[in-house]
This record gives sequence, C-alpha cells and structure tokens, in this order.
Amino acid sequence: MTAKDPHRFVNELDAAAIERLIARLESRAKDKVFTRLFDRYAPELVPGPEGQVLEVGCGTGATLRSLVRRPDFRGRAVGVDQSADFIDAARRFVATEPFADQVEFDVGDAHRLDFPDASFDIVFAHTLISHVTDPLSVLREMVRLVKPGGKLAIFDGDYASMTYALPDHDLGQRLDAALVKASFNNPRIMRDLPRMMPEFGLKLESAWGEAVVEIGNGSYFKSFVETYAPYIVKAGFFPAEVVEPWLAAQIKAIEDGTFFAACTYYTYIARRV
Repeated sequence: MTAKDPHRFVNELDAAAIERLIARLESRAKDKVFTRLFDRYAPELVPGPEGQVLEVGCGTGATLRSLVRRPDFRGRAVGVDQSADFIDAARRFVATEPFADQVEFDVGDAHRLDFPDASFDIVFAHTLISHVTDPLSVLREMVRLVKPGGKLAIFDGDYASMTYALPDHDLGQRLDAALVKASFNNPRIMRDLPRMMPEFGLKLESAWGEAVVEIGNGSYFKSFVETYAPYIVKAGFFPAEVVEPWLAAQIKAIEDGTFFAACTYYTYIARRV
C-alpha cells in the first residue's frame, strides 16, 4: 500500500471520511491556536472597495468567511476547491452570513482554473500547496490569475517539523514521519518556494515563520491526530495495533495535562512583477 493524501484524493473518499474532513476544517477555523496565524496575514488580503480576491483550495470556505467578515473588507471574494462536497458545505455555511452576497464558491482544479488571465487583485492559498499533485503547476496558475502588481500569498506548514511526544523516542519519530507521509503530498514545499518564486515572476515582499506548539493541553493537534492517524493504517505504514495505542496515549496526555506537540508554519507574501 502507498500513502494517499486525503485532501489530494478527497474525491475518492467515502461520505463518512469527507464529513470528518469537513468537521476538521471547520473546527480548525475556530481554534485560537491556529486562527492567530491567519489573523496575522489577513490584512494583506484586503483589497480596495472594488477588489477581487481568490482563495485557491478553499475547502469549506472557513478561511474565506473569516476574511470577508473583517470590517475593512469591501471587495468580492471567490473560493474554489476540487471537492464538490466541500463546495456544497461552503455554500451552506455562508448562506446565513450577512456578507453572503460578497462571496462565491465554485468547484475547480487548482492546477487548471477556469478564470481569465489577471482576473484577481489578490490570490492566496491557505494550507493548500502541501497537498496538491504538482505545486509548480498550482503556483503557475496562481500567478496567471493575479493581476500584474497584484498580491499573492501562500500559508502552509513545514510538516517535516511536526512532532508528537512519546516516551519511546524512536517509535515516536517513526510515527511522526508516518503521520506526515500519510497526510501531506508535499510536506517540505515551504522550504522550496522562496527559491521558486522568482522563476514565476514573483517578488517576495515579506515572509515569516511561527511555531504552533501545544504543551499540557491540546486542541489543534488533538483534532489533527484524531482525523489523520487512521490514514497511517490505510497506507500500510503501521498496523492498527501500533497506531491505536499511540493515538490513545496522545489523548491521555491531553487529559493528564502532559501533552506536547509542535509544528512550524510559514507565510509568504509576494507581488507579481
């Protein structure tokens, strides 16, 4: 068996698995441990009053809703995702919002989107590029869609840095690696992007990294491991007899106040020259 990133292959998942991913995306959007990362770069995504913003790989639309909810956002926003189920959820969640007429959600492949060149003032991807089949094609498409002089933002994790504490350090390290390999097609892509951007006509304006760390208690990493640990077994990296006790140990550590998990995330803000 081989790893199949569940977001990359979301259209092959059964209904129950998709519902788990929807729940994960929505809970993550409400977790203060994680939302502070978006809040830091969200001001970079606010266009002028007539501006157009595109989120590539919008999932359930949680991030785009957070953006349009800002009092200084007066433009229009479009979100696209390859999953029709995610888009249905995004449309359902936004329908009751007072800003619903400012937002549009459509099904689309991030590698080949059905928009004319230079359609948007700002294009961004929030935890997308670590999952896609071909990061270079997605980056090229994002550049194509942003206007000359427009802004492009990419936020994602360096998932090779993700770790969960376990008394057996060797086993813990191998399980960390298995979890990452089962969950992300491109776990180190954020290390490569600064080198790639100039080749695509992008000038990096600002960039920063932040460690997401939970010590003692856990919410963000609890949801993550509960959602994605089963994919370790599906990929054949470890049997359930190993993964399930490891997962139980993480939950117990949270209950006991002895939990530890960490991962580094990066934000890149660039201009199309």
